[in-house]
Amino acid sequence: MDEMEEELKCPVCGSFYREPLILPCSHNLCQACARHILVQTPEADSPQSRRASGSAASDYDYLDLDKMSLYSEADSGYGSYGGFASAPTTPCQKSPNGVRVFPPAAPPPPAAPPPAAAASLAPLPRNACLTCPLCHRSLILDERGLRGFAKNRVLEGVIERYQQSKAAALRCQLCEKAPKEAAVMCEQCDVFYCEPCRLRCHPPRGPLAKHRLLPPAQGRVSRRLSPRKVSTCTDHELENHSMYCVQCKAPVCYQCLEEGKHASHEVKALGAMWKLHKSQLSQALNGLSDRAKEAKEFLVQLRNMVQQIQENSVEFEACLVAQCDALIDALNRRKAQLLSRVNKEHEHKLKVVRDQISHCTVKLRQTTGLMEYCLEVIKENDPSGFLQISDALIRRVHLTEDQWGKGTLSPRMTTDFDLNLDSAPLLQSIHQLDFMQMKASSPVPATPILQLEECCTNNNSATLSWKQPPLSAVQAEGYILELDDGNGGQFREVYVGKETMCTVDGLHFNSTYSARVKAFNKTGVSPYSKTLVLQTSEDSEPEEQALTFPVPLERLQLRRSSPFSSTLNLQNSFPGRSYFELRSSSHQMSLHSSLQSLNSAGFDAQSGPFSQLVDIKKLVAVAWFSFDPSTAHSDIIFSNDNLTVTCNSYDDRVVLGKTGFSKGLHYWELSIDRYDNHPDPAFGVARVDVLKDVMLGKDDKAWAMYVDNNRSWFMHNNSHTNRTEGGITKGATVGILLDLTRRTLTFSINEDQQGPVAFENLEGVFFPAVSLNRNVQVTLHTGLPVPDFYHSRGAMQ
Repeated sequence: MDEMEEELKCPVCGSFYREPLILPCSHNLCQACARHILVQTPEADSPQSRRASGSAASDYDYLDLDKMSLYSEADSGYGSYGGFASAPTTPCQKSPNGVRVFPPAAPPPPAAPPPAAAASLAPLPRNACLTCPLCHRSLILDERGLRGFAKNRVLEGVIERYQQSKAAALRCQLCEKAPKEAAVMCEQCDVFYCEPCRLRCHPPRGPLAKHRLLPPAQGRVSRRLSPRKVSTCTDHELENHSMYCVQCKAPVCYQCLEEGKHASHEVKALGAMWKLHKSQLSQALNGLSDRAKEAKEFLVQLRNMVQQIQENSVEFEACLVAQCDALIDALNRRKAQLLSRVNKEHEHKLKVVRDQISHCTVKLRQTTGLMEYCLEVIKENDPSGFLQISDALIRRVHLTEDQWGKGTLSPRMTTDFDLNLDSAPLLQSIHQLDFMQMKASSPVPATPILQLEECCTNNNSATLSWKQPPLSAVQAEGYILELDDGNGGQFREVYVGKETMCTVDGLHFNSTYSARVKAFNKTGVSPYSKTLVLQTSEDSEPEEQALTFPVPLERLQLRRSSPFSSTLNLQNSFPGRSYFELRSSSHQMSLHSSLQSLNSAGFDAQSGPFSQLVDIKKLVAVAWFSFDPSTAHSDIIFSNDNLTVTCNSYDDRVVLGKTGFSKGLHYWELSIDRYDNHPDPAFGVARVDVLKDVMLGKDDKAWAMYVDNNRSWFMHNNSHTNRTEGGITKGATVGILLDLTRRTLTFSINEDQQGPVAFENLEGVFFPAVSLNRNVQVTLHTGLPVPDFYHSRGAMQ
């Protein structure tokens, strides 16, 4: 019942309807409110002038034309009713319930009429116009004025019953002061009595004994069901409505029919139409009731969603705070580690400088004492005594002077901290930190199928082929091929692209590799395919004739890059073959590999930006490797996933690579990250049982080149050969090229060959090796293409 209250209030005054009138637009207005919002119209728009011009047929044309709902531009969008002219534009106001209403254009008369007169249908000004405050349709009234609108008796009855139902309790109607709660209701008298008033005013004797007394609640119901006053015709107040005009959609009386106002209209019995319209309204209410029920269920769902959103928001915020706190904790831990390194470097520099201060202080004290002693000897006047000690003093002075020679008076340590924190990648990652889509809008591709009949190995290369399932409806944008390291280690990506066949070169001989592939699209990646196990050949086959093919010049310039990158950089290449450079973010390892896609029908040697023809065997790249902590000296310090090494001792210590080589062409480089006080690091190859506590090359198990800031030497079994000008500094690159086909070892500095071929007639298994002390730090880069100087030398041979 409470929801119905808005339907029972006037849109103008905001109170319950009083004597409501039905407008042709089916909306209702209080009779007093309708008089209040009347607007005067020009004489030209009067009904008489329109009838004179033939624009209207009768006084009731507005009832027929009410169905048309015509709109004109003259009234700024307000509906003009029955073809009549729209009311002039007037300023709008708002009623208490927010509906726009249009007040009279002229000011009210000075003398306000009494309340009784306001309710009466006094004569209205001619040419009055009424605008509905709900739909804003305008209607120019005829000479009948507001009497042309029927009174809504049904609405009056609904309002009366609603107001009675809202009463808190039924009170006695005969109590003079403070009415008591009613005890009974007389059905014939239609009066509520309390018990004292019933005994006094309605005794159960005489004629009143036949009256029927009911409980108050039942009496209220009977009052609602009591017959109401029959409504009368608006044109003939003494006649009751007995028929219903279908065209006019209004009840009429017999006198209206006799006058011929509805002569050509279809007229039906009032009772039959009353039942028919009740049935139609009941059917319409059934559909509306279903919609209301669905709306209530929908509102319950929305309220539950509000609660769920609040709970999920709290949970998600807590998760986000926890993730950010974890990142901050990790950054703080890393900060503590970096500060510890800075403190160690600080202590090391102070120790070196203080040791040099102590050493120089002792030497200076000895030198000063010798000088004072010599001055006193010079003062002696005994020639024979002076000559007895002069030679020894002269030798001591020269020896002491030599001790203060080159390098003695130069500091062993710089004041600068050669540490540069590279925070750019981390800052970029922080700026790119964002939320990812949790639910995929489309499915991921199906799992690829390895085509076993096309997969094979040849020498130290492997060819793999795959395809999408035949009935797969989801398109794959590309594929990711992964191989392990040949020793059952972790898988690494070796190819990313759209091709479905790929050849991987440079694998280890006599090794077992596992391969798998997965597809990807914008939504995500598919599950991995079944793992395929491949076995490479035990030994290299007889060397075939070298094939040549066009290679872009930029591929010959491929060099290493920072090992801290986490992106896959595909390089432009010729059709049928793609080279790429991969950095693994999880291992921070710089990986370089060459891949050959075989699903290309071929290539044109004259097409594309190709510069020259090169030997295919010159582009073979070895498998990746890193330093081996298990075989290194205990003073070696590892970082960057065992790619960067230094030492905590002033003596030279040896570290080996994890991979040993017995055949093939292999090239790797070491970049000098730190170089203080001109030490002599050594680079080369060694047996697995080489001495780890001396410089590389001191024994017969190592072949090395040691170098300072000015020159280099080759050394094997403590034999120094081939002194060559040109040294290293911080940022320099030392290259090692091991050609076990020709059984030679060659070195380079900054991509230029350093000296002649260092060692020849090498046989057996060799491991990459480095010796260094605490003044040097190097980083390893593996799997690089053979440098240009070796190409040139091979062409000359």
